[in-house]
Amino acid sequence: MQKLDYFIMDVFTDTALAGNPLAVVMNTAGLGTDRMQAIAREFNLSETTFVERRAAAVEQVEGVRVRIFTTQEELNFAGHPTLGTAGVLKLHAPETVRGDTVTLELNVGPVPVRFEAEGLFGEMTQPEPEFGAELDRAEVARLIGVAVEDLDPALPPQIVSTGTAFAIVLLRSAEALAQLDVNQQETMRWLRPRGARWFYALGPTRGDAPAWRARMQFHGGEDPATGSAAGCAVAYMVRRGAVASGRRIHLRQGVEIGRPSDIFFSARMESARVTDVRVAGSTVLVAMGHLFLP
Repeated sequence: MQKLDYFIMDVFTDTALAGNPLAVVMNTAGLGTDRMQAIAREFNLSETTFVERRAAAVEQVEGVRVRIFTTQEELNFAGHPTLGTAGVLKLHAPETVRGDTVTLELNVGPVPVRFEAEGLFGEMTQPEPEFGAELDRAEVARLIGVAVEDLDPALPPQIVSTGTAFAIVLLRSAEALAQLDVNQQETMRWLRPRGARWFYALGPTRGDAPAWRARMQFHGGEDPATGSAAGCAVAYMVRRGAVASGRRIHLRQGVEIGRPSDIFFSARMESARVTDVRVAGSTVLVAMGHLFLP
């Protein structure tokens, strides 16, 4: 009987039973891809990660090897699994912390997560952004269920990737998010040839401090917090001048589904190039246990 330790973390929140839940499975060296996929289906969360520990000398140079699975497939990169897994390592494998940073070796390469001295508030630096096609406003509005007038007239929807591609859609205000109703099957058919699969819609809130709200609906549900999409969004926003280079902005997601999440993001514009894409938030440990597998 194989015994695997696991942890359940709530990510992008400092309150248990909020944010985006994640399962992190340890001791997985030698575990096959099919078995990982079956375990991810068993947890039935949006993502499950698998930590494959290696020799200390290897981890010091390359980082801790981590693989990310949804219930359907393996992902090259995702935001809340990166932050949550780094939080588990900080708590239960402190030897992986170099200074204040845990580096994960993901399918997209090394991704560092820097933690504040106390607690589990971490900030990941995502891969450099890639900017794809701009999208037709009227068609985007129809597919996501809002009026074309709700879209920001100065900021066209665009495909952006920092490891996973999203169609970034900026709205005039956060109020329009209440109408979001993505036609999932048609959206997948329309976005795939353009290089993405999901829309990530954002709108500014009213008030003095700059803050934003976001939603990400997918086939079968809605994501409480989408860290990879947040990185794409801030890269787009800095490139277009919607937010200032280097300024950390507060983003709320998951409000409509009762899983409020707090994401903090920033990016820099240097010599007409967007770089230093950072996405931050807190993580809470809510459960731990063991898997017993034949």
